[in-house]
Amino acid sequence: MAQFIKIYPDNPNEKELEKVVKVLRDGGLVIYPTDTVYGLGCDITNSKALERIAKIKGVKLEKANFSFICYDLSNISDYIKQIDTSTFKVLKKALPGPYTFILSGNNDLPKEFRKKKTVGIRVPDNNIAREIVKRLGNPIVSTSIYDEDEILEYTTDPELIFEKWQNIVDVVIDGGYGDNEASTVVDLSGSKPEIIRVGKGDIDIF
Repeated sequence: MAQFIKIYPDNPNEKELEKVVKVLRDGGLVIYPTDTVYGLGCDITNSKALERIAKIKGVKLEKANFSFICYDLSNISDYIKQIDTSTFKVLKKALPGPYTFILSGNNDLPKEFRKKKTVGIRVPDNNIAREIVKRLGNPIVSTSIYDEDEILEYTTDPELIFEKWQNIVDVVIDGGYGDNEASTVVDLSGSKPEIIRVGKGDIDIF
């Protein structure tokens, strides 16, 4: 059964963060808050954990559209091809924020993702998510947790999330109520920004 760990976004507790990081390092799956919906994530370098997430989502790992949660822009360059100044300006203006940016991947991507030409990058405006990534030392591979209920697409209450996921994942973080609107997805792999999905966040900045 999963651990249920309360962490306050304004002042994340060091000890609780370390507990979560240890679980990730050991190949565990963690549900955590972002600046949009709650996400399901694992350590990008752990193949077994990646397989587990793909299985939960019912997709083949090499075809899965997972996003990488990064601490800041310096993290991003580890996995994407050199970007031009205008793309960098867009990223700098929008991040941290409720956006997923699709960028061209480079050869340093984990082997599971090398067949994909592009990757989705997120730097959420949420201290809990970013501090976990910072301490882990590399990105978390992440996907939104989707609710089957048609009325509300995304579950926002951490206690209800725990009830549903406690036997599937290793940690559920209670970081307060989540949002029920997903991130805006912007493709920056072409010559100009293309909005793929309108979600939270101002699209006029593009």
